[in-house]
Amino acid sequence: MSRFAEHLVRIGPRFLPFADAASDDLPLSKLLRLSLFQVAVGMSIVLLVGTLNRVMIVELEVPASVVGIMISLPLLFAPFRALIGFKSDTHVSALGWRRVPWIYKGTLALWGGFAIMPFALIVLGGKGYAEGQPFWLGVSSAGLAFLMVGAGVHTIQTVGLALATDLAPREDQPKVVGLMYVVLLISMIFSSIGFGWVLEPYHDAQLIKVISGVAVAVFFLNMVALWKMEGRNRAYTVKPEKQPEFSEHWREFISRKNALHGLVVIGLGTLGFGMADVILEPYGGQVLAMTVSETTRLTATFAGGGLIGFWLASWVLSRGFDPMRMAALGAAVGIPGFFAVIGATPMTSTWIFVIGTLVVGFGGGLFSHGTLTATMRLAPKEQVGLALGAWGAVQATCAGVAVASAGVLRDIVQAMPDLHQYGAATPYLFVFVLEAAFLVLTVLVVLPLLRAALAAQRI
Repeated sequence: MSRFAEHLVRIGPRFLPFADAASDDLPLSKLLRLSLFQVAVGMSIVLLVGTLNRVMIVELEVPASVVGIMISLPLLFAPFRALIGFKSDTHVSALGWRRVPWIYKGTLALWGGFAIMPFALIVLGGKGYAEGQPFWLGVSSAGLAFLMVGAGVHTIQTVGLALATDLAPREDQPKVVGLMYVVLLISMIFSSIGFGWVLEPYHDAQLIKVISGVAVAVFFLNMVALWKMEGRNRAYTVKPEKQPEFSEHWREFISRKNALHGLVVIGLGTLGFGMADVILEPYGGQVLAMTVSETTRLTATFAGGGLIGFWLASWVLSRGFDPMRMAALGAAVGIPGFFAVIGATPMTSTWIFVIGTLVVGFGGGLFSHGTLTATMRLAPKEQVGLALGAWGAVQATCAGVAVASAGVLRDIVQAMPDLHQYGAATPYLFVFVLEAAFLVLTVLVVLPLLRAALAAQRI
């Protein structure tokens, strides 16, 4: 058994993506255990954006606009990610910890949201045992659940990534963060497959079991991930004479060259890739007659494309490739992906739809890694949490706007009587075309950054 383990360790660095992120101070085993917090986040994201999105629209028959708003509620906390990262950078604790207390807070919020969510959704649907319950009761309770989950996800992910960069040497930090996102995508792939399997066929009791099981799993995974992970530091127990101001640190960060321009690129690209999250599965169910299990696997396909994109981007960026150029390539790759998704409708081909989804996910992986690496390179070591929070704040905020807008636009277009002759696919196709337009705009906006970088190389 020990000989087999030795062979496995030797094989790992050659074939496992981002295995070279490990170091003597941060071995691969410790790094992978820490990444369990991303497993919890991945499960939560799939449940919200993928599985529950489809269940609420198709099985519970909740209007898509309500579903879009509900799914976007967790992203109300996205603008605070930069503040959360800054607070974890400067946190004073009697136990000498900075990151761990914030991750504990996020875990409790996430667990509490999932504890009440299944019952709130059943009431929101107004069927079966919930028939006759006032609509406002379902909306308010489901809204509270989604808000709590959002607070937990954003806190855990922002501070968890900051903790990972604390433990890694400066030169390995982009690789470590890349590994964390690969684990996130792998978690999303397997979670989407698992949720689709256990919810086929769908019934309310099974929904309660699945969401409650995720609540328990999230709590357990985060406790294991944090065990003896952050060392206690006496310096963190002393309150500084002058309390650091978030506004000062933010102005310093945003004043760096190309920082604001880069955040604009992140926002536009996220709008392009993010609107599909809320309508891909309903599109497959209502237009292409795919089952719950089949549409849930679309999330796995999307995440699988992102995983390939993240791995390829990491391999190329480690050889000195410009991260903003990588982001532009990712946006450009997503455009034909959306054309494939659109082309699947008249041919009623699920395979073209799945391939288009895979290509869009691949482009999103290239884009995310490129923008994340570019943002991290702007920040000094003492502002890692702030930089990661800034990237996450813009990315998650625009993702929330994209999700909410997609649901609302779908309902508005569907309500137009003049468009009924084009069939049930019309409102979805309108959103997909709009996403492709956002990606074209992203490529155009990033071009000045690429020209400036090229000019600097020639000097």
